[in-house]
Amino acid sequence: MSNQLLNLSKVSVGYSDTPILSDIDLALETGTVTLLGGRNGAGKSTLLKGIMGLLTDVGGTITFNNETISGPNQQSDVVDTARLGLGYVPETRRIFASLTVAENLEAGRRDGQGPRWSIQALLELFPPLTPLMARRAGALSGGEQQMLSIARTLAGQPKLLLLDEASEGLAPLVVNSLSNSLKSMASSGLTILMAEQNWRFAKDIANRVIILDQGVIAFDDDMDVFNADTALQDRLLGAQSRQEG
Repeated sequence: MSNQLLNLSKVSVGYSDTPILSDIDLALETGTVTLLGGRNGAGKSTLLKGIMGLLTDVGGTITFNNETISGPNQQSDVVDTARLGLGYVPETRRIFASLTVAENLEAGRRDGQGPRWSIQALLELFPPLTPLMARRAGALSGGEQQMLSIARTLAGQPKLLLLDEASEGLAPLVVNSLSNSLKSMASSGLTILMAEQNWRFAKDIANRVIILDQGVIAFDDDMDVFNADTALQDRLLGAQSRQEG
């Protein structure tokens, strides 16, 4: 029996009349952590939005947990995909600034089919949030807001977490703490697809790498294979990948 959780077949994604990605074939198995990499503008965020149901210009077929969420004459929206067990943490973070940390976590709670995350479990995953439960989310630091955004999404009990540039703009100590949290999430059996520019951050978390280049998948293999080929890293990610790796 296949453990396949997400499948994309000949998927194209764009904005209005502007195509960004085409002929994307991708399959994720339950419990895997996959890095979605590529240069700036490669379409990483666009692909996550297309999977989540945030874009209407999506072609091909997307199947999640044996249900078609995008295909001919069918397009699920973000409410449908969240109900099915997709969790999405956007690059801009997603919190209610006027609510407290505790209220944000409560607002994110719903029954789901993914790993069970109680409020206590979320605080154990992100210890810095514990003394901040009564603080308004808008008063948190960038790192604290990122932790809250992820915790709030996990409170919805997703089976698959789509994570967009989680480390961007964060201090090194916060990035290290976030890395440990993501490793714990992966150990729980949560499936993660993370779009990430920070190679040093991502390479110790993901076990698979998918690289987008010029609108298509240019590489799809184990992290160990990609990590060992510095020439390939430079070609597909640019010189910055060597500096960050």
